[in-house]
Amino acid sequence: MAKEMKQILAEKYQPDGFNIGINMGEAAGQTIFHVHIHLIPRYKDDVENPAGGVRYVIPEKANYLKDL
Repeated sequence: MAKEMKQILAEKYQPDGFNIGINMGEAAGQTIFHVHIHLIPRYKDDVENPAGGVRYVIPEKANYLKDL
């Protein structure tokens, strides 16, 4: 499914790359306890430093539980 969605997103949005992530278990940051895959289109220079992968794709959303 991820491969098919990647193809659809690539055709529609022409990203430069993707982050793909799965959080498994509370210790790994999983907050919704069912299987789901994060497939995130990325663009050159979309953030200042893309190091950190999935968790910091949107830096201001990295700790989205802080506002709950």
